[in-house]
Amino acid sequence: MTCEHLKDAGDPAPLAPYDGGCPECVHAGFTDWVHLRKCLTCGYVGCCDSSPRRHMTRHHGETDHPVMRSYEPGETWRWCFPDQLLG
Repeated sequence: MTCEHLKDAGDPAPLAPYDGGCPECVHAGFTDWVHLRKCLTCGYVGCCDSSPRRHMTRHHGETDHPVMRSYEPGETWRWCFPDQLLG
């Protein structure tokens, strides 16, 4: 099962370095982020919903960018926020 958002999603370069963790968490001095996600509209990198600050979901809420993907090594799955579909 798929949707138009997943079909149309690109894969832009990341907007921030990610090797040290969630850029917003690291900038604020937090070390408790769990996994990284990347917005497939603009390249924003943020932490997942298992992280206390849920930066990727917050980014979606602020921008309405529809699709993100895992930014963990070896993972390529994507998630469509509006349609609640894994791709």
